[in-house]
Amino acid sequence: MRSGATRWTSRRNAIAGATVLATATALGFAAMAPQATPPPEATDLADGLPPPVAPAFRPGAPRRLASTRHLSHWAPVERSAPVRAAPDSGARLLTMLSPWTPERTRNIVTVLEHRLDAAGPTWVRVALAMLPNGSTGWVRRSALGGYGTVETQLVVDLRSLRATLYRRGQPILHAPVGVGSERWPTPRGTYYVRSKLTRYRSPSYGPLAFGTSARSPAATGWPAGRFVGIHGTDRPDLLPGRISHGCIRMRNADILALERHMPVGTPITIH
Repeated sequence: MRSGATRWTSRRNAIAGATVLATATALGFAAMAPQATPPPEATDLADGLPPPVAPAFRPGAPRRLASTRHLSHWAPVERSAPVRAAPDSGARLLTMLSPWTPERTRNIVTVLEHRLDAAGPTWVRVALAMLPNGSTGWVRRSALGGYGTVETQLVVDLRSLRATLYRRGQPILHAPVGVGSERWPTPRGTYYVRSKLTRYRSPSYGPLAFGTSARSPAATGWPAGRFVGIHGTDRPDLLPGRISHGCIRMRNADILALERHMPVGTPITIH
């Protein structure tokens, strides 16, 4: 009997010990497990950060885009190229464009129109410095350099014998002029300023001259041939008047004022 009671007691103690060990182990693991913490409040996240900065850019009130009505475009001739009667390599040849003018300055052309062709080259219609005056033709865009833009226009009135320079459609300069005589008339039409020249500085040409795209059907005194120039004079007492071989003469003070305000590429209307 005693030995059976002993075995029962030992078994009961073992079970109790295992229970205590399991409980202690569970408690130990619980103590070692990481403790979940509540998420920080929004105010805690902002601690230590600088205050928000207001944006520096503030859009202004909407404005109407500027008008392009008085803008003209020109481009320098980068390489010799054929000018065609139509935007087609097989069209009639009108002339050859040269990178240089007869005065040995960089040649430029007024740009009038584009013709885009997805299957071929881009063509540009340009004003030409050739007879008959007012001629235009097509040249490949690759023959021209980057475009320039002007917002000026020179108008020469052959009846009133006055020249007016406009900027954005507003007159900024008026001057009396000398124009071609009846025998050598200054040609009417629309042209452009091709160059500014100081190499012709002399008593008869004044301190400065402008080369233009206008050609005279009659002879002119222009050193580079039958072109119409705009230049000064040593006879301001003859202005206004019909006194030249086709060129447009101005008082020296007026030609210098024109030089300050009229860039190359400016369109010229003579009427």
